[in-house]
Amino acid sequence: MELDLRLVRSFVAVATELHFGRAAARLYVSQPAVSKQVRKLEDQLGEPLFERDSRHVTLTARGRQFYDDAQRLLAIANAMQHPARTDGVRIAHIHELSTSRAVADAFAQAHPDVPLLEHAMDSVTQLNALLERRIDVAILRVTPRMRVAHPAGWRHRLLRLEPMVLVGPRGDPPMTTVSFHERPLDVLADPPQSGAYNAHGQYLTALEHDLGLTMSWLGTPGAFSHCLALVNRVPSRNRHLEFLSYAEMYVEAGLPMHWPEEVQPYYPWALAWRDDDESVTTRNLLEVAAGLARERGWLDVHRADLPLAPPWLPPDEPVRADPLWRAAESGRATTRGPAGVETTVSG
Repeated sequence: MELDLRLVRSFVAVATELHFGRAAARLYVSQPAVSKQVRKLEDQLGEPLFERDSRHVTLTARGRQFYDDAQRLLAIANAMQHPARTDGVRIAHIHELSTSRAVADAFAQAHPDVPLLEHAMDSVTQLNALLERRIDVAILRVTPRMRVAHPAGWRHRLLRLEPMVLVGPRGDPPMTTVSFHERPLDVLADPPQSGAYNAHGQYLTALEHDLGLTMSWLGTPGAFSHCLALVNRVPSRNRHLEFLSYAEMYVEAGLPMHWPEEVQPYYPWALAWRDDDESVTTRNLLEVAAGLARERGWLDVHRADLPLAPPWLPPDEPVRADPLWRAAESGRATTRGPAGVETTVSG
């Protein structure tokens, strides 16, 4: 039997997401197309790879075995199809959030002769690109699902705890802090039932459940200019939850920013790299990022310029096990280079 790699990629996407809609969004194809490709693969193999009902998708025993083999097959195929790595380093950005851009700027200043190739990807796509050797360092949110889907082959460590803040409508009175429960809350994110639900959405769902909130999900417009256009075009007295990176741009556009009263959510950005990557350029980028985190206090949740609300992360957040989070939570945050701090192996 000759395996069609397109069918294998569709299977791996569904097996990773356990959801045909999300797999289709990840592959940029329609859901019926993904379903058709998975059925064709199952027909070729002569047995089902998934158990399906109206609400759940799970792997069969054969599916679990095939998933492990398929990931290795795709990694080999990708390595054969892509040229050997040059002396440069490849990283990715998520929209216009400042963390990865600041790392890229610092690296370019420290190593001006090293080519830096930059891409735009969400967290899940970054991890896939990292494992497929299409990028060298990912700056992303690590989720429990990522660790289950990819138990080996990569490492990660906490880079930044970015505050999440509340942005009010134009004309709102300036207030330093406001309650999550004072007004309805909007979020610029794709809801759980959409095919584009991602690591950011999973974080928001955890906050929604933990605080007993009901959020209005407005989708993901993308770049800041589109987000600002949406906020300006839809008249509302609601506040919306935003990354500090974006909130500071909203303030420049005339909208008020508030710190939340009940808890202070932090979005955990992590560095991730392949565990077999011994490149000097990758190590240099990791060291530059660690130095930048120390210089900017990215892991200090007890800085004088931050609110007094207790720090919050999702209950199952993987970086809770990272020594850098435990140090930050207890007020002892330090940030050394990758060789000087214990790293967390995914899984």
